Amino acid sequence: MIRDGYLVRWRGREYEAGPGADGEIRLYTTEPADGFEEIRPGRHRRVVPPDEVEGIRYVRTVCTWRGEPFIVVGEHDNWLRVEYAGGRAQVAERLQLDRIDHGVWQAWASRAEVEDLREEYL
Repeated sequence: MIRDGYLVRWRGREYEAGPGADGEIRLYTTEPADGFEEIRPGRHRRVVPPDEVEGIRYVRTVCTWRGEPFIVVGEHDNWLRVEYAGGRAQVAERLQLDRIDHGVWQAWASRAEVEDLREEYL
């Protein structure tokens, strides 16, 4: 599973999370749970105050593709959407990446070609 987002520990369990502009923390789960409301099929949310969480951190999935560092920003079947993290336009051009924005280069990479796929905590 490719993860990119906040994780919160609440009541001894880890949840996907989203800090809100109001200071509250939104917890998400795929399964129904006490106090969680279904916001769409397979997605349940509970809002808690920040002083109730045991910790918050950010996780993203990273990899090496064609010898260069990438962040995985999506997946579909056996393909990963990767974003170049090396910061060198010449390398991005040599790899024939799609320029998404100034300094942002992406491509679809076969999962079989990707190396060192791992989660990184920030």
